[in-house]
Amino acid sequence: MLSNILNSCKSVMEKSEYVKINYEVLEGFIRENNFNLVKHWLSDNPYGILDLDISILINFLLYFESIDYSFWGDPKWTIESKLGLKDGCDALMYSMLNYINTGGNVDFGNITFDEFTDMLRGNVEIPLLKERYETITLVSNVVKNKMDGNFYEFVKDIHSDIELLDVIVNNFECFKDERIYGKDKIYFYKLAQLLVSDILHIRERIEGISVDYSHLVGCADYKIPQIMRGLGITEYNEELSSLIDNKQEIAISSKYEVEIRASMIVVIDYIKSKVYNIKSIDINDYFFLASRLVKAKKPYHLTRNTNY
Repeated sequence: MLSNILNSCKSVMEKSEYVKINYEVLEGFIRENNFNLVKHWLSDNPYGILDLDISILINFLLYFESIDYSFWGDPKWTIESKLGLKDGCDALMYSMLNYINTGGNVDFGNITFDEFTDMLRGNVEIPLLKERYETITLVSNVVKNKMDGNFYEFVKDIHSDIELLDVIVNNFECFKDERIYGKDKIYFYKLAQLLVSDILHIRERIEGISVDYSHLVGCADYKIPQIMRGLGITEYNEELSSLIDNKQEIAISSKYEVEIRASMIVVIDYIKSKVYNIKSIDINDYFFLASRLVKAKKPYHLTRNTNY
């Protein structure tokens, strides 16, 4: 399944009409950066998440990643926290952890829509509120009915990214992230890969077990492509540039969207081929952390969906 992602993305870039990779710029970027300094995005223990019991933590990540998508808007959904204003996935994590820490169930099994709405209350309604509630309810039902109520116990003997991704995608419909490009099916599985990476990185750190996340290929979203374009690694033609720079929404599964996401995966794979002893998911985290630290010069693409 993981090989399908990379192969299908490479096939997109071989026929790409709107997005190109500037390999000369990419080579310079590789020479100027030390990817071996990268760290997992949760390594700083945001909101004390790594202090949770491992079973609670892994179960929490399943629910968090299942609704960790599509935060953009004008104005952007923002919450007030003890650490100041938060938005995006930071705000989602804070809100969900606060719900658990104040007595809510980690399986979100009995949460009502009103309680869910209150949990995510901010300056405006979070985008796709109803869809998020439906997603988390469906995930909870799968865990209850197929996994004896505990996702961690169900997967705790799995240490391989290939096997863990298969379990997630085959059991949870919400993690299926596929597109059509021409007549071809293109695979991304952004949130599924992120969940696999988080589980294995955290279990390696906390439990000291040997894990393998070397087959993950990258989590195609909107922030990392934004950084790549800003660096000149990827280039958009005039038509697509105009749409994105004017903040016009582009359709899900359009050639625009598929090529933007596919280019990101191919760039990461190319860097991996040029850098000794580095994993694709670590390169992914390198760009993700850069997207938080560097103010992007150009907007990101806007596609309302439940995959990223």
